[in-house]
Amino acid sequence: MDFKKFKAATVQTSPVFLDVEKTVEKTISIIAEAASNGAKLIAFPEVFIAGYPYWNWIMTPIQGSSWYEKLYRNSVDVFGADMQRIYDAAREFDIHVVIGINERGESYGEIYNTNLIIDNLGNLIGKHRKLVPTWAEKLTWTSGDGSSLKVYDTEVGPLGTLACGENTNTLARFTLLSQGELVHIANYISLPVAPPDYDMAEAIKIRAAAHSFEGKLFTIVSCSTISPEIIEAMAVDVPEARELLTRKNSAFSGFIGPNGAVIGEPLIDLEGIAYAEIDLAKCIQPKQMHDILGHYNRFDIFDLRVNVAKTKKITFLDGFNN
Repeated sequence: MDFKKFKAATVQTSPVFLDVEKTVEKTISIIAEAASNGAKLIAFPEVFIAGYPYWNWIMTPIQGSSWYEKLYRNSVDVFGADMQRIYDAAREFDIHVVIGINERGESYGEIYNTNLIIDNLGNLIGKHRKLVPTWAEKLTWTSGDGSSLKVYDTEVGPLGTLACGENTNTLARFTLLSQGELVHIANYISLPVAPPDYDMAEAIKIRAAAHSFEGKLFTIVSCSTISPEIIEAMAVDVPEARELLTRKNSAFSGFIGPNGAVIGEPLIDLEGIAYAEIDLAKCIQPKQMHDILGHYNRFDIFDLRVNVAKTKKITFLDGFNN
């Protein structure tokens, strides 16, 4: 049996806000740096290309409408030229890439929060659309469907991904575990506008540890930061934007092992790239204690059914029989 060993990288930084071309350039530069340090897999934050709709949290829906249009204009087609540059970089630097994007839908009111899975040959091998936009995000994103709840066989092992709050969704996580997931990418955004007693960094770590401990696998967390540029942009419409969007312990990026413990030193709020050595053979022994996919479950009692069909907007019928 082949259990992979490799070096992984995770990124904690901000995009060039609502600028696809410059954010792609920044992405490629980070990919090159991580590869030069020996990484074979790199994780980027949620909707890194090219920004998160913070206006949903600090503006009224009417105020935020013009910002939605800016985001739509800076959403991307997964087969477009901008994204092809990232695919080419993955091939050039021989590295797997998981990155969040604002994916343009077919309708002008349709944007998806999407994670792309790119292999080291530059192939787009999968994309996952966030199943349920969280809270205020419903003003921006359309829900994904079960067709993207997949685990991908890669040179670094069986890999799956979920975006931000859906890492709280036990059934979505179990669906990935049931497909043999051993490397999980959980990407997030910094959220300083949460309730005062909510520690976003700690909440991210708890969710990652839960998935790793329950599934006996590695979780790689990548979270964005809020740059001064983002705050200045929001301050045009909300003068108190700096106060609303600045709070400690709002971002966590790092690695969690199969025992649920943090590997190395995570990045909390600070920008940078973190690295860890991943040995998938370490997923075996903990399974003897709790294997919720085998001896530590009762599938004669529990029956999870997942609809993996793609959502159809319309069905055209050619004629009817009277």
